[in-house]
Amino acid sequence: MSLTRYIRPQDLPWIVLLTVLAIFGPHISPWTTAFLIGLGFIQIVEPRIEFFATRRGAFLVFLLKLLLCYLIMGLTHGIVSEYYWILLLPVISAGTSLDLLFTTIAILLACGSYLSFLLSVNPEEYVCDADCERDLLLRVTILPVVGYLAHQLTRKYQVAAEQLAEANRELKAAEAAVRRSERLAALGQMSAGLAHELRNPLGTMKASAEMLMKNVEPSNELAQEMAGYISSEVDRTNSLITRFLDFARPMAVRLAPADLHEILDHAAAELERHQPPLDVNVYKNYSPDIPLVPLDAELMERVVYNLLLNAAQASPPQGHITLKTRLHDSTVEIAVIDRGGGIDPKHMESIFNPFFTTKSTGVGLGLAIVSKIVDEHGGKITVESEPGSGTVFRVLLRLS
Repeated sequence: MSLTRYIRPQDLPWIVLLTVLAIFGPHISPWTTAFLIGLGFIQIVEPRIEFFATRRGAFLVFLLKLLLCYLIMGLTHGIVSEYYWILLLPVISAGTSLDLLFTTIAILLACGSYLSFLLSVNPEEYVCDADCERDLLLRVTILPVVGYLAHQLTRKYQVAAEQLAEANRELKAAEAAVRRSERLAALGQMSAGLAHELRNPLGTMKASAEMLMKNVEPSNELAQEMAGYISSEVDRTNSLITRFLDFARPMAVRLAPADLHEILDHAAAELERHQPPLDVNVYKNYSPDIPLVPLDAELMERVVYNLLLNAAQASPPQGHITLKTRLHDSTVEIAVIDRGGGIDPKHMESIFNPFFTTKSTGVGLGLAIVSKIVDEHGGKITVESEPGSGTVFRVLLRLS
């Protein structure tokens, strides 16, 4: 069984030191030993209690350690105690677990607790000469130096850990994008082959239905109705195949400097003309500093329209959708924000996959085509959603 399961590696030196002091240290008494054991116990249980990970809990741990250190020094001749350096334990603890303000407060309390022993000194028995004053100054100076160094080193490693965590998140997002691209490529090839194979028999069915309608007596209402059903369903299937082909075939993206807000306005106007009408309100929050963006205006309007339509269908009656833009250095962000029911977390990785849909109608190609168009522009699309609170789709496009 591993010892590190119960004791952190960084605590082991302190535990060994306190154990040695409790056995072989100078001026050892039962109380001194008990206080040293108490310090070791607090050092072991501290990481196991969640409350001690909070700022209030960490400061409480510091105060407990400081109290035990103060009692140990009080039992071993106070201001001249050979255990004065034990104050480094609470100071380092504060420096590694508290912010700069509370670390400063902890250092001042530690220095004050040590210097407070001067109040109990008998001037007739203890005379502090120049050497004594230098020694006291050194003892007090070492506490803030060690405390601030511990704080700075801890902060440095925290920043490195945050950067590493962010890099891991970006790596996972990149891996998900690669997997999505591979699925898109494979399914696109399959869709193209299947669509071409279906076009010919559908053409025959369409022609046969039209011929049937021309040759059936008008009085035969049932035959006329069945022929009409065949013709309309063939048209619907042809439309679906056209969408398959749009998804499968390589896109001819024609980049040209374009007014992004004009494109967004066209997409919003197209949403207003949707049949049947959609009972939503679109609010525009455009950044005034967006320059001309190199993009294919027709394809990008299609992207925004599909995202707006998706948001409208997810919104309640009289729902609000926000269409927002802003500039990040060399990147333009388009955000489509709805306040609908949100996306189930288990569906988040699949929503850009072709043929994935949670709707009772549709084939799940809308967001797949959106993702493909954004990829062809060298951009990036992300989604954030909280069930019950809404969804935010962000399209990031480079200015160069």
